[in-house]
Parts: sequence; structure tokens; C-alpha cells
Amino acid sequence: MEGGAAPELPAAVQAYLDYVRVEKRLAERTHTLYTLDLCKLLEFAQAAQTPLLALQPAHIRRFAAQMHSSGRSARGIALILSGWRGFFQWAARQALVPLNPVEGVRGPRAPKPLPKALAVEDALQLADHANAEADPWLEARDAAITELLYSSGLRVGELVGLDVAPGPDTERLARGWIDFAAGEAHVLGKGSKRRIVPVGGAALRALQSWLACRAQPFAQGLEPALFIGRRGARLTAQSVWVRLRERARQAGLTTSVHPHVLRHSFASHLLQSSGDLRAVQELLGHASIATTQIYTRLDFQHLAQAYEMAHPRAKKK
Repeated sequence: MEGGAAPELPAAVQAYLDYVRVEKRLAERTHTLYTLDLCKLLEFAQAAQTPLLALQPAHIRRFAAQMHSSGRSARGIALILSGWRGFFQWAARQALVPLNPVEGVRGPRAPKPLPKALAVEDALQLADHANAEADPWLEARDAAITELLYSSGLRVGELVGLDVAPGPDTERLARGWIDFAAGEAHVLGKGSKRRIVPVGGAALRALQSWLACRAQPFAQGLEPALFIGRRGARLTAQSVWVRLRERARQAGLTTSVHPHVLRHSFASHLLQSSGDLRAVQELLGHASIATTQIYTRLDFQHLAQAYEMAHPRAKKK
């Protein structure tokens, strides 16, 4: 233990650790973590003046609450509970305990991380970036991808599913397409739900520039995908991730940028300007407004930062 020698382990604990070392062939580091977690359980049991093998679910819940109040993360507590659960499962098979006191005990929920969004100026810097030394074909394609992701908040799967045209007839609609006359993107989202989202002027111009050179390297047989690779095949989601990350680096952004960051940025910036949560829900294609409400937390974080910087009474001494 920290600050002293490890306590002598009860025979049951030592037998379990020998079992997992031999039978499960745990790595040395993992075996050490199992040992530390069980030592922690022994400490709790001693503090509760209860033999280890007599612990009840109420004890385990109290121990989890104590770890939470001391600042241990929800993920850390979940891992410790998992280790304890494994020990008591083994003990039950050995008829050392009548029940597993950890079964059914869950640690505290981990807080949902806020979605990462670019600052408005960073998003504009990325969208406005132009690499004069790049291959014009790739530059036109990547610029159109960047503008469309930020302009319309598409998921990357929706983006790569777009075709140049809706299809030869209404019975065989494409997964998605751009209606240039209406300034709209028709996309097929999660759950095979179609939705229509507006496409901004800058994105429409970038898309038209891309379409003007899209077919140039190919003589014939080009597939209907709007975004294609060098060999004429539909661009993959992974390729979009790679190209966007490289474009952000070239634009001088220090933040890691991927397609979902631009989707988050679209939603956050729209909510900051309009305050219309229901409209943002519709544009993102969220089935529940509860999913969209996370952006209100992001928006409040933005407001709180502005308050800290601007209000004379906000600054902490």
C-alpha cells in the first residue's frame, strides 16, 4: 500500500490471485492492479469491522460512495467494482460466500463529455483555407467537403452517401443529393430517415467548383457518388477523416479536427446565434430533443467564458 508495506493477504484473496495469474494468464501489470483493488477492499472491510467474506451489497455501495466523494473518477470506480465482482464470483464458486455482494451494484454515472466544437473564427479559418500549391482537383474536392460539413452539419456517413443526382426515377432514389436550385441537401440519416437541410451559399459555390472538375481525370464509367477518390470510387468516411485532419493542420489549427467536430460546430454556432433548439434538432436529424440539449450546455460554457473575461466582478482573486 502507499506509504507502507502491503498487508498480509487472507488465504482466499491469495488463492484468487494465484488462480487469475495461472488460469487467466494475466499480464503482470493487470495482476498488480487486481491486487491493489483487493487491498483497497480489505481496507474498507476492516474500517467497517466486517470480515471480507461477510460483506453485503450495502457495504459495497457505501464503499463506492466513499471513493466517489474522495474524487475518484466514475470510470475508475467502475473498474474497481469489476475487479471485486470477479473475486466474489470466484468465491461463490468455491462455496466461500452465499452470494456475490457486488452483483447489481453500479458505480456513479460518468458525466457525458461536452461535444468538441471549434471557435467561430477557427471554423472560418478552416473553411477559408486555400492551398495554392495543392493539386487543384483535390483542393476543390476537399474545400467542398469542408464547406458542406460546416454549412449543413452532416454526419460523415451522410456526406459520403451523397450522389450527384437523385436517381433515374422516383423508385430508385439516391441515398442523398444536392438540390442546387433550392439550396438544399437531401440526406439519408440514422434509421434510414430522410431529411432536408439547407446548404449555405459558400458551400454551394464550393460544390459547383468541385463538380466542374470532378469528372476531368476520367474518360467514362464514373460512378454516381458526389465525392470520389483518385480512382473514381466513392470516397470512404476514413478518407474524409484523414483529409480533414490534414487540411486543419495546413490551415494552422492546433485543435484536432474531424467530421463530427464540424457537425458540433455547425450546431453550436447556430444555437448561439438563433437560440432555436427545436430547429437545431431538426437540422441535425436527432430523434429526441434530449440529444440536442447537450449543445445548450456547450452554449452556456461559451457564455460563461465570455462572462469570466468581461464582467468586472467575475474575475477570481
